[in-house]
Amino acid sequence: MKFGIFYEHQLPRPWNADAEHRIYKEALEQVELADRIGIDFAWEVEHHFLEEYSHSSAPEVFLAACSQRTKRIRLGHGIVLMPPGYNHPARVAERIAALDLVSDGRVEFGTGESASILELGGYGVAVAEKRAAWQEALEQCLNMMVMNPYPGFAGKYFSMPCRNVVPKPLQKPHPPVWVACSNRETIKLAARLGIGALTFAFVDPAEAKQWVDDYYRILKTECVPIGHSVNANVAMVTGFSVHPDAEEAKRRGEDGFKFFGYALAHHYIFGEHKPGRTDIWAAYEKARPALPEAGANRGIGTPDQLRAHLKSFEDSGVDQVAFIQQGGKNRHDHICQSLELFGKDVLPEFDEREASRAKRKEEELAPYIEQAMARKQKMAPLAEDKIPSFVALGRQVAANTQLTPQQEEARRKIMAAAQVPLEKPAAE
Repeated sequence: MKFGIFYEHQLPRPWNADAEHRIYKEALEQVELADRIGIDFAWEVEHHFLEEYSHSSAPEVFLAACSQRTKRIRLGHGIVLMPPGYNHPARVAERIAALDLVSDGRVEFGTGESASILELGGYGVAVAEKRAAWQEALEQCLNMMVMNPYPGFAGKYFSMPCRNVVPKPLQKPHPPVWVACSNRETIKLAARLGIGALTFAFVDPAEAKQWVDDYYRILKTECVPIGHSVNANVAMVTGFSVHPDAEEAKRRGEDGFKFFGYALAHHYIFGEHKPGRTDIWAAYEKARPALPEAGANRGIGTPDQLRAHLKSFEDSGVDQVAFIQQGGKNRHDHICQSLELFGKDVLPEFDEREASRAKRKEEELAPYIEQAMARKQKMAPLAEDKIPSFVALGRQVAANTQLTPQQEEARRKIMAAAQVPLEKPAAE
């Protein structure tokens, strides 16, 4: 099983002037440490307007910074909001490819749609259509990454003409694709589309096995890939705080994990939010006594307790566990100490099993993935004589402008040298 760290950039109130700067700098140091100790993935969300819960609205910037401070850790968008109201698909394709290039091919392309009214309403994304918009935009974004040129598209949620979207990603045909899954039905959709399930539901290992079994059963029998490759993986999140003393681990990590869940529920389930005014931390402190405890069953405890917790996920067939260690007011030094202890006392035994597990899995799935790719109907490229030609704006302006004799002579010389037809085109 592989391991990741997961960031929302949580920042409970009250805030001081340098709070956001501090939380970003600390997260960069934590990712650098995770890279050194052998953690496999660093995941970063995209959220907008979700005060206290997530101050991460430009993950491509954070992950690009990570790329220059690390050597091997995979850099995961967990996730890019794909409905075109948030991000035009071509801009996503460009950013993913650029990040893949500067990171030497370490990008994981997580995708999703959001279920927060602040985000959906802020960007004009219709609740009833967000899933369909996600799927249309994702499929075309992946086509843009592999086609030269992209033939253009006229869809329900966005349209664009023929263009060659550059740069292209270093990983071919494109980086591994994931989708955020908060329930069992979405994990089934991920399997049907041949993409990884980045699962944000806090499920116990017994339930996780049911989700994993669903995923691989459907992937083997029903998958029609949305992209140009299959990413057959299931990742799940858990809390994280490890210390030789179980009570100290709980003291350091439980409050952050509980706030993570409370703030998420505030923005997504039960809350009422006044931008710039609502104090979620204050409300959390009032609700704290009624919230369920979180301990070894949520990744908070001694190395032995954490090992047992993670082994149960491994036995359930989970491919990756991502740690939510930066939550609430968890301290940077405590997070780093937990990571160091995990890297020394827990990670090595999982690493020993991972290579053989991955090899067995690859051999088992290879024929099913081949069958899935054969079912995919790829977007047809344009015939060579159908690729349009676009006249530079300056030539179009000149077509409707009276040039002086000197300007006309200069134009003729330049056009002749460039072997461009001298006739003036009609403006488009």
